[in-house]
Amino acid sequence: VQLQASGGGLVQAGGSLRLSCAASGRTFSSTGMGWFRQAPGKEREFVALINWSGSTTRYGDSVKGRFTISRDNGKNTVYLQMNSLKPEDTGIYYCAALDSGAPGWPTSPDMYVNWGQGTLVTVSS
Repeated sequence: VQLQASGGGLVQAGGSLRLSCAASGRTFSSTGMGWFRQAPGKEREFVALINWSGSTTRYGDSVKGRFTISRDNGKNTVYLQMNSLKPEDTGIYYCAALDSGAPGWPTSPDMYVNWGQGTLVTVSS
């Protein structure tokens, strides 16, 4: 699976953005997907994950209730709807495919492969 994230930009605090992650490859519809973010000088942080069918999702504590992950297997795309954005949401957002051998619902970036190039989200106060 090859991944390309898009949809980032500059938004004011309280605003919304929707990120997209377009995937190529026939295994997408059977692959769990995750979103991570990385702020300058900080480690990569788990944001959300979704299983292959979309029936299971998990969120990082800092985004629960504000972000929603979804997928459209017919379009080979995963989305991240981000509402009520805060300045601390600023960072580069990456999508990645869950390693097929990973157990459960991992939040460590080490359990993900095929990282996209990232898209920059900047939230101004």
